[in-house]
Amino acid sequence: MKTQGNGSASGKIILMGEHSVVFGQPAIAMPLEAVRVRVQVERLAPNMADQLDSCYFRGELADAPDTLENIKVLVRRLKDFFYLQGGLALQIISQIPAERGMGSSAAVAVALTRSFFDLADQPLDPALLLEFANISERVAHGNPSGIDAAAASGRYPLYFRKGSPIEAFDSNLSGWLTIADTGIRGKTRQAVADVGKLVKEAPQARAMIFSLGLLTQIARFALEKNQLDILGQTMNDAQALLKKLTVSSAELDQLISSALQAGAIGAKLTGGGRGGCMLALSRTEEAAAEIGRQLKITGARAIWFQKLGE
Repeated sequence: MKTQGNGSASGKIILMGEHSVVFGQPAIAMPLEAVRVRVQVERLAPNMADQLDSCYFRGELADAPDTLENIKVLVRRLKDFFYLQGGLALQIISQIPAERGMGSSAAVAVALTRSFFDLADQPLDPALLLEFANISERVAHGNPSGIDAAAASGRYPLYFRKGSPIEAFDSNLSGWLTIADTGIRGKTRQAVADVGKLVKEAPQARAMIFSLGLLTQIARFALEKNQLDILGQTMNDAQALLKKLTVSSAELDQLISSALQAGAIGAKLTGGGRGGCMLALSRTEEAAAEIGRQLKITGARAIWFQKLGE
């Protein structure tokens, strides 16, 4: 076994289907290579305790706050799996902002698992990687769908429907996404609860959920068949429905409007909404950069770019 291991993972975005996926409709998630997590694991002396160095906590892992319980549990399981004795020094360096719907906790779990297998100099089967990552995700989120871990560990868009296997598919779309952060932590739990109440009480809300599911299916067709204009329109239509479902926000609306004025083909929120991030679709890298410049002027706290179809 080596003395040091390294692992990394990407962030993720929900392209289409947030909120409607809760009600059995499909969703599309994508790896976001623009933001990544890197984890380094180093063996310490046998009599030393596990150490954690991260932006959230530095010190003995046992003393880390409850918000990092998912990391504690995963480290214990990985140490047991490899019969590791003694202390480890864990360093987590993340570019992924927390609570923005970008899969931060899943990316950490994937990178951490990869670092242990690298330390042990052992191959890592994708199914086993997801099994370990979801140990952490269950601690962090209770009953995760698994899509965050699958996106963080993969390279392809993912098509997901509750109760069905996650399906990776090829994207042949030639275009760019500009992703902008409002700087406001998303309020996913409350947003999901409020949408659930609307769907229970209002028939028109149930119709909107069904329409979001249809738009997700159209978006997959657009990705597979290189139909950029169709994807842009589905994004705009989805945003209009999400706004009616009360999960957008003034900050998101302002950024989305700015992106469209700057030439975006389509723009929408991504994730739980009421904060977090938005997406804007464009044809070229130059157009994406101009959209990013305008979003920064409008007030976006951070900007990332993703080439589609690679």
